[in-house]
Amino acid sequence: MTYYFETYGCQMNIAESAAVEQLFIARGWTKADSPACADAAIINTCSVRASAENRIFGRLGYFTGLKAVRNKLETAKYSAFEKAAALVQNGPVPMSVIVMGCMAERLLDSLKKDWPCIDYVVGTYAKHHFGDIITAIEEKKEAVPVDDSEKYKFASLSYEQGAKSTFVPIMHGCNNFCTYCIVPYVRGREISRPVNEILAELDTLSRYKVLDITLLGQNVNSYRAEYNGEEITFARLLQIIVDHLEKIGSSIGWVRFLSSHPKDFSDELIDVIARNERICHHIALPVQHGSSAVLKAMNRRYTREHYLELVKKIKARIPDVSLTTDIMMGFPTETEEDVQQTLDLMDEVRFETACMYYYNPREGTPAAKMEQIPERVRKERLQRVIDLQLVHTDEQMKKRVGTVAKVLVESVSRDNKDELLGKTAQDEKVSFPADKSLIGKFICVKIEALNGHTFKGRICDANS
Repeated sequence: MTYYFETYGCQMNIAESAAVEQLFIARGWTKADSPACADAAIINTCSVRASAENRIFGRLGYFTGLKAVRNKLETAKYSAFEKAAALVQNGPVPMSVIVMGCMAERLLDSLKKDWPCIDYVVGTYAKHHFGDIITAIEEKKEAVPVDDSEKYKFASLSYEQGAKSTFVPIMHGCNNFCTYCIVPYVRGREISRPVNEILAELDTLSRYKVLDITLLGQNVNSYRAEYNGEEITFARLLQIIVDHLEKIGSSIGWVRFLSSHPKDFSDELIDVIARNERICHHIALPVQHGSSAVLKAMNRRYTREHYLELVKKIKARIPDVSLTTDIMMGFPTETEEDVQQTLDLMDEVRFETACMYYYNPREGTPAAKMEQIPERVRKERLQRVIDLQLVHTDEQMKKRVGTVAKVLVESVSRDNKDELLGKTAQDEKVSFPADKSLIGKFICVKIEALNGHTFKGRICDANS
């Protein structure tokens, strides 16, 4: 039997799709080339923005039509030749449609009613039911009930077969309640994964020769767990992970993490990153805005001054750090002075890259009830931020030209089949001429030029 995944939204959704995919693979299922020829289509959804949900509604319209065609094919009295030809075009019948993720949790009681094409709605806390769901599909039974009231359970493995880079969830949920964000309402309160479970997953990934991991959580900096009688902070967890990888001689050479909340980024964490080569000097530090007044309205619980002081500490201890961020423009209460403060903060920090967007009201959040800034104004303010960030990105990347970087080789370059493409510890793309036998290995590359947002270089030794 075959499955097909469509995954939308954040890295956590990517990791959760990979974890569920492991269940299908373990039962002998194979990945379909398209949803049209799958026995089960799984849509992992996002609720962060209304536009994300609208896209899912569009896909559900597609699956409504697809299921109608396939159901008709199953019941119609076609000749053997006609049915074989139709199967080639439309895939096997019947098919099951499963919707999971944040949108499934938010619309748990109404989604299946509004979209009869859906067979299962699997909320945030119900993913452990997938084993029963797979069995029901295999045995062509009626849809089994899915209970969403149980405690959240972490998957033992979030890994895509053959991957050299993968995500490792260490937390779930969020306690911050930023006024624009729906995540705490659909993922619930923060839960930290036990240290032993994390280390066990790292052991498995080491056996699979994974080279690069990213620890995931809505706010990894607030990680707290008990381990060997000690309360473990995120900084302490990072050190335990590095020590463990060293002890077992792991293939994992790089450790990254997402996402960090500035209010919880401790001096201890900075020191752990600075003294451990395995921890990449690439930090995503979402500022969201450069005005303390707007940050207060967002309930971010730090000020502009706190953020700038934190950046100063990080750069002092980790000089080669690559800082990236998120910036939201057009939030309710934002004034022209607030916009200028954001531009000034960007000039001072010089982020390498940024995820930039304008505010969209999210139903169910406090900010949606505030007086809204006209969309044309929000878009104009965002464009000014984008224009400035493009300048900063170019400046920051040009500083790395002439340096030697450790690179994880990932693939053959799409632009030149005689070149390979890799990434640095700072998560920058590098292309260079080399044989494809190097894919999946760490090498040193001398960065010689910048082409757009991709470096060009040549293989060298570490002392070049």
